[in-house]
Amino acid sequence: MESLMSAVTPRSPAPAKKLSEVDFRSGATLEQLSAQVSELVLLEQGEFGDQTALEVHTAKDFIFNMLGLVQKVDQRLPVANEYLLLSGGAREGVLDLNPEELGEYAKGADFDLDFTLLVPALKLHDRNQPVTLDMRHSPPCHSWLSLRLCDSNVLSRWSVCCQEENGLPAEEEEDEEEEEMGKGSLPSLASPQSLDGCYFSPTLVTDWFWGVVSEAVEELRRSPQRGIPSPERLERNGPLTTIILQAGSSRVLYDLLPVVSFRGWPAVAQGWLTANHFWDGKITEEEAISGFYLLPCCSPLGGRPDREWRLVFSRSEVQLKKCIPFPMAQAFQAAKAILARILARPRTGLSLYHLRTLLFWACDRLPLAYLSCPDPDTPGRLLLGLLDDLAHCILGKNCPNYFLPQCNMLEQLSDGQALLVARKLAHVRSDPGEHLRAAVDQARQAGRLKKELTANGHGSPGHQPSNGIISPSEDKLAQRLQQLVTENPGKSISVFLNPDDVSRPHFRIDDKFY
Repeated sequence: MESLMSAVTPRSPAPAKKLSEVDFRSGATLEQLSAQVSELVLLEQGEFGDQTALEVHTAKDFIFNMLGLVQKVDQRLPVANEYLLLSGGAREGVLDLNPEELGEYAKGADFDLDFTLLVPALKLHDRNQPVTLDMRHSPPCHSWLSLRLCDSNVLSRWSVCCQEENGLPAEEEEDEEEEEMGKGSLPSLASPQSLDGCYFSPTLVTDWFWGVVSEAVEELRRSPQRGIPSPERLERNGPLTTIILQAGSSRVLYDLLPVVSFRGWPAVAQGWLTANHFWDGKITEEEAISGFYLLPCCSPLGGRPDREWRLVFSRSEVQLKKCIPFPMAQAFQAAKAILARILARPRTGLSLYHLRTLLFWACDRLPLAYLSCPDPDTPGRLLLGLLDDLAHCILGKNCPNYFLPQCNMLEQLSDGQALLVARKLAHVRSDPGEHLRAAVDQARQAGRLKKELTANGHGSPGHQPSNGIISPSEDKLAQRLQQLVTENPGKSISVFLNPDDVSRPHFRIDDKFY
């Protein structure tokens, strides 16, 4: 009887599928927004196959060889230098630079891949080397740099890029000091003024860097070699030297920036170390505070461009990015793609680096379980949160620097500029799905253009295949390398090319040559 009753008893209905959360402001479902975010991220990553990898590698080699030529001829750059290569150009928000000076380049139209390279002009890594960061005349996050206490070799090498207190070049000031010394007067090291002067000038350094890089690139242009990337464009954008290389079917943009490199951590940022952070326990403190840089960039609030450097912590940011949960990283990339379109014109003192700063603050503020939630709504929810965060900061004209919270990075915004950007953000926030679709279409179009150029065997109109390292019509090097990778899993594979004859590559698998 019981079995009969159980047979006729209606079964409980299957649990209803959880409805996706709806955004109150726009009416869009978070699941739909998340799907668009994922599609955009995949499109922007593109197909980074063996051919593209080799082209990027040869472009990087060209840049390093060019800088080696600069060192050989000019002999001012450190012999054993330590460059920091960042994925993304300066317009992508990888550095805290004033956006008005960065120039305009569009992915797909002008380049396919972009990078930023920090080139230490001075490498002050010796703990026994006294350094004078003079912050008496600058707002937070900025400093003058005096080389007065550096050794005579550094002073003689960089005197052309130094200024004295009166604004004269260091060489002229030295002549005046020699005259005074002849009169029997000696400078007193006990005096505060003894550390004044001999200021390393950002404008003089960037002028020098642009000049020596231009000469080196022209020298390489005069003697082109088969298989070596060709410089298509060389332009100056504020402190940046921007070069676009044609490497096979890829156009690779490099933003080169001369900097001053330091080991350790500045005293002005010691407070950051005592706070709790999202990266605690994921990376060591030594990795997080391995060094910092001075960029040739003055305060937008009337700073002195000939004296003022900006403190940045790019080496630390590279480590912190490894700890950002994947859904948050997706949301950040989508927000960048949307905001790049609305911030391009006019440039209003707001850059994508401000969004990057808010990303770090959000990761500190929000629980890890919330940021890394596997729910399909998560990327869309986090994207809307970043947009709301940015709108709040703009209306309040307040965005604390992540490493130096006493520095407000939006203090220079006028009320009119803030309202203009806030209106644009409100428009995005009212229909984020439409702006995501526009970003997806743009990424898809850039990818389609790259494929068309690759299929035609060139990277830009009028470019001949013989100028690049690889093209489908030549030696099929990428296909051969892919075959070797497939046939030799887990083994070390290297390829060697003779620049004068790239048609005969040599491969090494572990210790055997082919």
